[in-house]
Amino acid sequence: MEFLPPLINEGREMWLTTVRALPNLGMAVLTLLFFWLISMLVKRIVKKLAESSGIRPSLIGLFETMAGALVWTIGVLVSLTIVFPSLTPAKLLAALGLGSVAVGFAFKDIFENFLAGILIMLRKPMRIDDFIECGDVSGRVEKITIRDTYVRKIGDELILVPNSLLFKNPVFISTDQPLRRYEIVAGVAYDVDLDAAQKVIQEAVESLDVIEKDRPVQVFAREFNSSSIDFTVRWWAGSQPLDMHQTRDEVIRAVKKALDSAGMEIPFPYRTMTFKEPLQVQMNGAAK
Repeated sequence: MEFLPPLINEGREMWLTTVRALPNLGMAVLTLLFFWLISMLVKRIVKKLAESSGIRPSLIGLFETMAGALVWTIGVLVSLTIVFPSLTPAKLLAALGLGSVAVGFAFKDIFENFLAGILIMLRKPMRIDDFIECGDVSGRVEKITIRDTYVRKIGDELILVPNSLLFKNPVFISTDQPLRRYEIVAGVAYDVDLDAAQKVIQEAVESLDVIEKDRPVQVFAREFNSSSIDFTVRWWAGSQPLDMHQTRDEVIRAVKKALDSAGMEIPFPYRTMTFKEPLQVQMNGAAK
């Protein structure tokens, strides 16, 4: 039982040390609470200032988050120095420097997406409600956070895309401009007069109200196809996906109707088959 007195002494010392540290712990908790309230206040101020400046909503969220994180980080550092009075700023910075290396390796993907999110928010072309396409991902940008971008597909499915994916790969923004150019291919038979067919197609498309009247309708002879001569038909309309479907429907219907009215054939594919030897045709029943 000789080991009991040392254990009792150590336990007493630990208890006394804890009791002595209670005021510092209480002060540290109060300090954290104070800085938390300050961070909330700073975030509100930053949000109001950013909204009054007219910047994009994604940047407002970025500035608000970074301001709150900065104040909160200062509060944590001050609280640590209260709990551990021997912890000088130099020692604290050294510990943060060593720890940041380990944390950087452990959370490489998180930091990569974080930095990519900041750069995406600062990059002007991609905005909320833009329709984008990046690899297999396509849809409307619903929200941009520090780590992910929320993309809502046309079928209403939601995709959370890591920001690093959007930053490293080409992103096609279909709604960057209010208007887009669309095109279809229309074919006519080989015996049709091409100048007349071009005029009929162009007049049919230009008569539609769904296309942009300030931009020209273009009709070009494209190629000699297997059973038709094809035209490329181009027009301008709104850049939203629904605009594409609506105007394409109207243009195809108008071109078909105009060519039918002019007696110009839109041919089916023809195939000519040849055989090495003559074929024998056998008919059932009496020949007529």
